[in-house]
Amino acid sequence: MENKITAALLGNPNSGKTTLFNSLTGLTAHVGNWPGVTVDKKEGVYKKLDTPIHLIDLPGIYSLSPYTPEEIVSRNYILDEKPDVVINVIDATNLERNLYLTTQLLEINVPVVLALNMTDLIIKNGDKLDAKTLSKRLGVPVVEISALKSTGLDELMEAALKASKQTRQGYTVIEESDILHLIHDVQIAFKGKGVDNPLFHAIKLVELDKIEVEMHPDLVNMVEEFKKTFKDDTFQDDFEAIVADKRYSYISKNYSNVLIKEEKTNKVLSKSDKIDRVMTHKIWAIPLFIVIMFFVFHLTFAEDLFFLNRLFHVEFTNEVFINICTGMGYDGEPLAGLPSPGIFLQNWMGFLTGSVIDGFRSFMPEGTWYTSLVCDGLLTGLDAVLSFVPQVMILFFFIAVLEDSGYMSRVAFILDRVFRKLGLSGKAFIPMLTGFGCSVPAIMASRTIEDRKERNKIIRLMTCFSCGAKAPIWALIAGVGALAGFAGDTFVFTIYLGGILAAILYALLMRVISKDDYVSPFIMELPLYHRPQMKNVGAYVWEKFKHYLTKAATIIAASTIVIWFLSNFNWNLSLGLVDIEDSILASLGKGLAYLYYPLGWAQGDDGWKYSVAVITGLIAKEQVVDSMAVLGLNEETIMFTASQAYAFAFYNLFTIPCFAAVGAAFGEQNRKEFWITLLWWFLMSYAASGIIFGVGRLFEIALWAGIVLMAVVLALIVAATIYVIRRHKKYVLENE
Repeated sequence: MENKITAALLGNPNSGKTTLFNSLTGLTAHVGNWPGVTVDKKEGVYKKLDTPIHLIDLPGIYSLSPYTPEEIVSRNYILDEKPDVVINVIDATNLERNLYLTTQLLEINVPVVLALNMTDLIIKNGDKLDAKTLSKRLGVPVVEISALKSTGLDELMEAALKASKQTRQGYTVIEESDILHLIHDVQIAFKGKGVDNPLFHAIKLVELDKIEVEMHPDLVNMVEEFKKTFKDDTFQDDFEAIVADKRYSYISKNYSNVLIKEEKTNKVLSKSDKIDRVMTHKIWAIPLFIVIMFFVFHLTFAEDLFFLNRLFHVEFTNEVFINICTGMGYDGEPLAGLPSPGIFLQNWMGFLTGSVIDGFRSFMPEGTWYTSLVCDGLLTGLDAVLSFVPQVMILFFFIAVLEDSGYMSRVAFILDRVFRKLGLSGKAFIPMLTGFGCSVPAIMASRTIEDRKERNKIIRLMTCFSCGAKAPIWALIAGVGALAGFAGDTFVFTIYLGGILAAILYALLMRVISKDDYVSPFIMELPLYHRPQMKNVGAYVWEKFKHYLTKAATIIAASTIVIWFLSNFNWNLSLGLVDIEDSILASLGKGLAYLYYPLGWAQGDDGWKYSVAVITGLIAKEQVVDSMAVLGLNEETIMFTASQAYAFAFYNLFTIPCFAAVGAAFGEQNRKEFWITLLWWFLMSYAASGIIFGVGRLFEIALWAGIVLMAVVLALIVAATIYVIRRHKKYVLENE
């Protein structure tokens, strides 16, 4: 059997570790979860050497202290799983800060190779890096690489393979310190107990690391007794601070001259700094964010690209050209403007899936129950979901580009100014940003927030951020918009932007009815702007695509069959198919319609169908569109007004998410908090949907009355904002 080496990738956040992992593993990578925790576990294989190297991408961390789940995962993996080698990824442009983690890693008896990343930026800046001297002083191999440009990667993996075949004894950089004697004594005690990596455990126990204290309470007295006779002028008896200071002092003393920066007579701002002067500007940052997001949705959902028809009355009459643009959709009418890339691909996906359904109908006997099951149920339902795959993937593509370029980190920084006054830190936007992909990891990511009250707020506001599973709903209603009199791209843009604004308003409401509390500080390293790497973007989109197809082939397919059965049989379960109005589903749905009637979209003959659709959305949000398709609701048969469309959309945005997300919330909260969260999700969505429908109808009936009502609402929001800001300032002054 072929030998396989296990290598762990370890490094600070934004050191380029994930970019390196993607470059080394390509399509061999897969994502799961570490046992017992919600932190992502990424694995892959590097196959270019004779011996395959199994790569584990550990979470980005700053130290091996147990402050976060990510740090605990990384620490336990290295200590307990004992990888053959650890590749420590270092941001060469921030050498001293990155080496802090390295000094802890070197205390463990594990082979280590340093990957000096971003060396292309060092060269570009005219600086010089002495990798040989760094390797000599650290006592481990050092390889210069650029993960972004895929340079030096083969040399890195050859060095890792070579290092994995050698043993290495851990050592500490802590020197000339009075506590060094204590560390040696504790190390001897650990050796006597037969503990692996005694040096690392000894230093951690001296720091009174909570994991070590819990595991070895019998040795804590050694540290406590020593403390009685020890006193530092600066740090008193805080041994953790003393050890940290010794590490940084050693790094500054021994490695500051490894990186020699070019002396410049005039301080020149880097490109990232120049861009940030605009993108993080106090006034222009948020408007620019709004403009960027609008163009993302315009390129994904617009029927009239760049408003060619709306502004310049551009129309096309060539039949071949119209068929190309619309997926063989020429109907004798001219094409008004051009479709966006998202609409173009959706049209062709609809043509392909429609052709498949027509192909099945051509050879299956007409009028039988199994033809109806396959064509009207399973294939029609899957067609409703799959036809929106191109738009969903394009949306994920743009989000991945913005994230990989470094821009999304700036968005969190920008929103910190707003969030902090509402009792939330900018750190809260990190899990919320994850919510644009999927609510499950977003809710799990909330555990990085230290304050429990703030964490509960974030979980309750999570549904304001539209997950990828809801995108088909917006795409469907955007298509309806052409008939209902509103632009599809503008509609989707307002849904996403409205969700963010709603989160701010709901946080404001929570702030008004609760007292001021301590808000955890938000410290975030902003990565340099760089061109998005298509490997990273492609891997992100591919992962979402696989998840989407897996869900379509399992949960959605099974649910579609159930919906078809309930909509084609009555309570007597007669063998012949019945009219849908006499079906089991209709009788259930008509009861539900009374609950949702005040929200507008459940009114009319088809109201019960929408009620059924939102309930099936609890299984998976894609199921909303799937259920509507099985019930005969599509872009041509949905008769929403603009107010009904928005009310329906915002109900689905804010309401109780899928069962998986509900389960994630249950795991992160105690029972009382969880039930409050469920109630909040339902009431928030119900109230928002009802208000939106009511205000929308008022605008449709009497424009002046709608304007007056909106002015009153805005005045109340401004008053509440002023009240909260003043109270927050007073709270800060009283607690400084």
